[in-house]
Amino acid sequence: MTAPTLEIHLTDDDLTAALRSDARLGLSSTPKWLPPKWFYDARGSELFEAITQLPEYYPTRTERALLERVVGEIARIAQAEVLVELGAGSAAKTRLLLDALSSGGPLKTYVPQDVSVSALRGAAEQVGVEFPGLAVHGVVSDFTDTLHNLPRGGRRMIAFLGGTLGNLVPAERAEFLSGIQEVLEPGEQLLLGAGLVISPDVLVPAYDDAAGVTAEFNRNVLHVLNSRLRADFDPDGFRHVALWDAENEWIEMRLEATRGMTATVADLDLTVHFDAGEQMRTEISAKFRIDGLTAELNAAGFDTEQVWTDPDDRFALVLAARR
Repeated sequence: MTAPTLEIHLTDDDLTAALRSDARLGLSSTPKWLPPKWFYDARGSELFEAITQLPEYYPTRTERALLERVVGEIARIAQAEVLVELGAGSAAKTRLLLDALSSGGPLKTYVPQDVSVSALRGAAEQVGVEFPGLAVHGVVSDFTDTLHNLPRGGRRMIAFLGGTLGNLVPAERAEFLSGIQEVLEPGEQLLLGAGLVISPDVLVPAYDDAAGVTAEFNRNVLHVLNSRLRADFDPDGFRHVALWDAENEWIEMRLEATRGMTATVADLDLTVHFDAGEQMRTEISAKFRIDGLTAELNAAGFDTEQVWTDPDDRFALVLAARR
């Protein structure tokens, strides 16, 4: 077995600088907002893993069941020599793809990408043990602005699963998809996982569970600001809000101040005031219609090769090739 390699393009100092920039901009805006990527310190990752096990939270298990059903078709069409996974994390679902792509196929290399050095190192080592004939080349970076750091060579398929595309507003999605198109060669592919528009009666509880785990996850962004930027937010003073925006067809998660509050962010020399009832957006999770999603891919320079959906049409996997 060849030892996995790790290529680092994002340091803790880089992450802190990005957090400082996002916090200053978002907390000074009207209305206030924070990007969802700052949920994810060690505690945030644990909470999200717990969310994926909740009865209300259907996306993770629906995508996995769909992937299990169609992964053979994906491998047959793709014939990938290199699998690149954006936001790999623990690479749990990826093993389905690795199994299918390497079973008599041309797969030679797995390239997991993530912002977390520890998560990526652990995943790379585990995959190296389970697939000893596979070269593993980890890339520590932020997928939104370091796509150019992905290694080239061999017929590549980039996998972006989990519905994470929905965390980007339309302009950000267009920029992101165009960025992927630019780093791929003609004929190389993108495998995209996306949540579909369904009844709000199912959607909203998935982001506002009865046990309150998602509420704690949402408030974790304030714990991150407290620990990373020496802020003094009172997370318990904020109520979790999840609502369906029918016009934009996305779920919004917000934190609502239960009383008037003032917090300081020492590292930014910033004072932030919240009126009672004031809301701060912490995440959007856009849901898609197949026609709209394939149109976005087409506009970014991709031709859709195949679309698979689960029996309830809650989630889609789309395989598209760069023109």
